[in-house]
Amino acid sequence: MLTFGPIPSRRLGRSLGVNNIPPKICTYSCAYCQQGHSSKVQIERQSFYPPKEIQEAVQEQINKARGAGESIDYISFVPDGEPTLDINLGRAIDLLKPLNVPIAVITNASLLWKADVRAELARADWVSVKIDTVDEQIWRKIDHPHRGLSLPMIMEGILSFASKYQGKLYTETMLVQGLNDNDADLDKTARFIAQVKPEISYILIPTRPPADIKIKPPDEKAVNTAYQIYSKYIDKVEYLIGHEGNSFTYTGNLEKDLLSITSVHPMRESAVKELLEKAGQEWTAVEQLIAEEKLIELKFNGNRFYMRKLFDSYKR
Repeated sequence: MLTFGPIPSRRLGRSLGVNNIPPKICTYSCAYCQQGHSSKVQIERQSFYPPKEIQEAVQEQINKARGAGESIDYISFVPDGEPTLDINLGRAIDLLKPLNVPIAVITNASLLWKADVRAELARADWVSVKIDTVDEQIWRKIDHPHRGLSLPMIMEGILSFASKYQGKLYTETMLVQGLNDNDADLDKTARFIAQVKPEISYILIPTRPPADIKIKPPDEKAVNTAYQIYSKYIDKVEYLIGHEGNSFTYTGNLEKDLLSITSVHPMRESAVKELLEKAGQEWTAVEQLIAEEKLIELKFNGNRFYMRKLFDSYKR
């Protein structure tokens, strides 16, 4: 499914998602990824979907959402993999511009050493780049990058992009207990982010079931320490650690809406119940999707989540 939502986003308000990468093709296979381990790790850009097809799918989703009285703050490229692997990303952004909705891209920044990627990404109105650490050993443990990548190369690309980008630039750091939440690493990462000069530097922790079940979020003390260290160097730092609310869109087809949202965004049980209420359906509809192996139930930190099953061999 090329589009989903709009969904409540902790960064973007009401976000209509664009899923321009098939599951789960990425430059990384992050230990904390909510979509599980990558099916293919690559750094070669390629064509996945025709840009015109993406434009038409977004237009259709906008029409449905607005017909249901839903507002849209951003069109956001937040796919099942790394969005900059799409060699047609720039063209897709250009085709979406006439819709007069700001365009956002959330990227792991791993391909910003490529001039063509920087140029295409610069067409977006809002960009978030991932900076989990500046220590290469820790980076490899957390993000499990393609062997052709190096962290210094990526950091140089981030700085080059930031120096010329005219839109709204943000950074995000995912803190993982015992890996990148120590004071020394946080200090080095914060010093680098200060050079990027983001509008906001977000601090995240895993809030959905991770690919590696050993991954744990830091405790409140560690998160607060990270905030204090980042604030020494960076003008504006914010937590991004709460869940995003339950205001998901119902466009008239419960199965399509539920599966499109959960293909990139696991939903809490409470959010699923609210969507069912909007659709006028009972919990048996969810049980049926689980029985048909289209949806799976996960538990994380005492909460139940529901996610579209991506692979037959998928296990958590």
